[in-house]
Parts: sequence; structure tokens; C-alpha cells
Amino acid sequence: MDEPKLLDSKQMAEFAARGVLRFDGVVPDEINERFCTDAAGREIPVVPAGTPLDEAYAPGTPIHGLVSLPRVRGAIESLVGPGSLVDHHFLHLALPPASFEKRGLRQSSQPTHQDSTIDPRMAFDAQLFYFPHAVTREMGGTRYIPGSHLRIVSEAAIGRYQNIRGQQHVVCPAGTVMLAHHGLWHGGGINRSDRMRFMFKIRLNPTVRQCRLWDTSDLGPAHGEQRPIFWLREAPDPEHLHSILCRLEPWFEQDTGRLEILNRIRLWRFLLGDDEFDADYWLTRLENAPEAAAQ
Repeated sequence: MDEPKLLDSKQMAEFAARGVLRFDGVVPDEINERFCTDAAGREIPVVPAGTPLDEAYAPGTPIHGLVSLPRVRGAIESLVGPGSLVDHHFLHLALPPASFEKRGLRQSSQPTHQDSTIDPRMAFDAQLFYFPHAVTREMGGTRYIPGSHLRIVSEAAIGRYQNIRGQQHVVCPAGTVMLAHHGLWHGGGINRSDRMRFMFKIRLNPTVRQCRLWDTSDLGPAHGEQRPIFWLREAPDPEHLHSILCRLEPWFEQDTGRLEILNRIRLWRFLLGDDEFDADYWLTRLENAPEAAAQ
């Protein structure tokens, strides 16, 4: 297996901020075609919960090929480290309208949900979403709400929320992989095409402390230095790590949406192993508690 291609710091900051990374067309056609053949025949292996990823899928199988790709393996190891465990996997099937009409059933989308029940951990699982064939808009690909991963809710309590501002719908080429934080709000769309839609998911648990697992060579010694805020002569660099961490999502409320920025910075502190890091002074102003002056 080739060496994993680890994520860089900007990609990790993007994950901390939005809860998801996407790699379009990263899986070769040969793996995609073999996986679709296996999926059509329901030839997906049965894997006990807690099986090490390195032992879960037999060499030579399409899933082993998928998780061995340098970019995919590198992203996994950057997020949950080497030695991760397979929590579970599942083949999601979205049937075309004719299948519902034949049985007299109403076709509907999957409700918006988190997969995490109520999970207040700072540590997180990574969920790999694999799209083995091209997904058109008509196929109703997975929808997800970027930046929702750190808003802790009861798993299905958000099922009544649909069409949230800024939500994304997966339209992608064959072989696209997404890696998501376990708390990301998501749901399957209605397949209005004339063919079956497949999406394969693997949830992965870390076995190591999730601290600086990515390629930190681009981090630099000044990454935690504060910069001027609010009163500026020119727009801040949108690619600066602080800009990425503080970027607003369309669904953020005027007031409570700011709490998501605080949560992102706390997550970045966890990933850095640095309890003093701050971006644009958000946490510093809350933690400022000087001792009373001596009498």
C-alpha cells in the first residue's frame, strides 16, 4: 500500500469548521465498478463492531481497495488516526419511483438526523460516505448541513427540519468520497431517476488521542497570533486558518450562531493540543478573569 497522503492544516481547519471534507472522483473506475457489482448482488461483507479497519476487509476486495487509497487512507488517519475501528458499515439504497408505485407506497426523503444520539464528547468518529457511481440531481443524493456537527441535539429531534439555509445536496462523479464528523446533520434525498442509487457508509472510531495527526508542516509558529478584527483597512485573507474557523454558515442565527464559532475553536484547541489557542479573540474575551487586585 502506498504511503497515506495526510490532510494539511487548511483541510483540517475546514473539517473543524464545517464538519465535512469532500474528494470528488478520487476512487478509480475499476474499484467503483466492482463495488457496484457486489452491491447489486448484496455481496457486502459482514463485519463485527469494533473490528480494526486493517482487518475488516479482505485484500483484493473493492472496499479494501477504497480504504487503501493514499488520499482516502490519509484523510482517515488525519481525522481518527492509525488503528481506527469499524463501528459499523451500511449500504444505503435509494429506490426509483417505479419500485414504490408497484407496491402502492409513498416515496419520501429520509428525515434530517444526526447519527450520534446525544454525544457531548470532544473526541469524534469519522463517517466515510462513498458514492460508487455518478449521482445526478435527479437521484436525490445525500443532503447535509455544513457546520452543524457541533450543535448537540437528540438524534432524530431535528427530523422536522427540512430545506435548511445553506444545506448541500450531493451531486458528484463516480468515486466521490466524503468524510464527516459523526455529528453532521444529514439525510437521504428522494431518488426520482429510473435507476437504483447506492451510498456506502463506514463509521470509524479512533483508538488514539486525536492530536496533530495530520501533516502539520504548514502550520507555522505564528498560527496562534491574534490579528486585527472588525476595524480593518483591507479584507482579511480568506485562506487564513482563523478566517476558515470563523467563517459563518447561512443557517447561523444572528446571536446563537456565534456559539458555533466558539465550539469550532474549542475543537481546534483539542486537535492542536493547545488550550491557549484562539481565533479572532473569541474565547479570550470570555476567559479573561483577572485575579482581584491585592488589598
